[in-house]
Amino acid sequence: MKRRDNQDINSIFKIFDRKKKQVVGEEVQPKTIRHIERPIKLPFLADMDEGNERYGSAEDMQDKWGLSEKQAVLGGVPKNKIIGFVIAFATFILLIVGVFYILPRVLPDLFRGTNIELFVEPVINLEYEDPDYRVVIDSTVALMSLPESDSKRIAEVLYNEPVRYFSDSKNGYCKIQTQDGLVGYVKASSLIAETDSIEPDIHKYKLIVSDPSKNIMTHASNGTLIKKVMMNTVLYADIKREGVYQVALPGGDNGWIGSSGVIELSTRGATEEVSSRYFVSSVLTFVNAKYIENGMSIDGASVNGAVYVCAEINGIEIPRTMEGQAQAGIEVIPEPDAVTGEIMIEQILPGDIIFLSGPGKDPGDSKIYEMAVCTDTGTLFMLSPAKTTVRLRNFKSGDDICDRIITIRRVFSTRVVN
Repeated sequence: MKRRDNQDINSIFKIFDRKKKQVVGEEVQPKTIRHIERPIKLPFLADMDEGNERYGSAEDMQDKWGLSEKQAVLGGVPKNKIIGFVIAFATFILLIVGVFYILPRVLPDLFRGTNIELFVEPVINLEYEDPDYRVVIDSTVALMSLPESDSKRIAEVLYNEPVRYFSDSKNGYCKIQTQDGLVGYVKASSLIAETDSIEPDIHKYKLIVSDPSKNIMTHASNGTLIKKVMMNTVLYADIKREGVYQVALPGGDNGWIGSSGVIELSTRGATEEVSSRYFVSSVLTFVNAKYIENGMSIDGASVNGAVYVCAEINGIEIPRTMEGQAQAGIEVIPEPDAVTGEIMIEQILPGDIIFLSGPGKDPGDSKIYEMAVCTDTGTLFMLSPAKTTVRLRNFKSGDDICDRIITIRRVFSTRVVN
């Protein structure tokens, strides 16, 4: 009895013995498999005949489990889902085609003749479809009296200005006619035959440059210079963004121009007449510009050229030549002073254009030698004595300028107040 108690105590302490780690080199005892001497018989396994059971044999899923052929297949995509996806995709494609291709072509015909603005077709009248028209592609081009570089300069034409082409000539010149009827010769390389950039009805906006010059750039910001254009250049635009326009250029290209210093009009609109003070303000931007015979840009100007572009951007159509301008507007005849008999210069208002005979004229000489613009009482914008610049000059009653006056023309109505 005592021996048995010792065995029980030893077995208890063996429970707390740590398992000895295997010593390297020690022979490993093979693990044995415990066999169940008396297997347990479970009730739900009683109907299984171990002797006749065949594992891995095929079963009829319909007879055995009541499953259909489709339900018995694992991992496959049902055919009805594929068909549904195809139908949905085809419907989406048809919807896109209908909205973006079919409707834009069908709706205008359905609503033709109605007053619905969305479906009113714009009327496009091409003004320059005649193949004789050309477009100027340089900032300014000299119009010469003969096809020679040293001949008289009749006037200048501006970038994107339409002209009518007559014929080629010698020395690389061709004969053309301006829109206001001047005929002369320009460099043939300064013209292009493509006229989309000047057709009003194929664009959205008409722009007139009112600054002395503006730059056309390749991009709306941080672009490179395409062309420097001058005051009174007319451009047509299709896109308007904050502070910029995308303009059509001769030849089919596009460029960007800032909105400041630009007058926006409808494509067939005309600039409204403003007061003479705006005209004078525009003229003053040419003070001290280099003089060029009949020039009309900040890079080279004459008095008549400055008058032409400044009048045009302020709502008055006027000829380009000095002789034509001497017939514009209405004539102003100032009354002489009752005591001295001299012209009272206070009657010459800012904006009036004065035409003068040459210095030391003979009595009765009415040939126009030069012209000037009154910018303020007693101040004239005119050619410098050295004929190098156009500048301001002061005068008063009794000066030789008063004796040389042939006619004074007022082109801006005194009734316009802005």
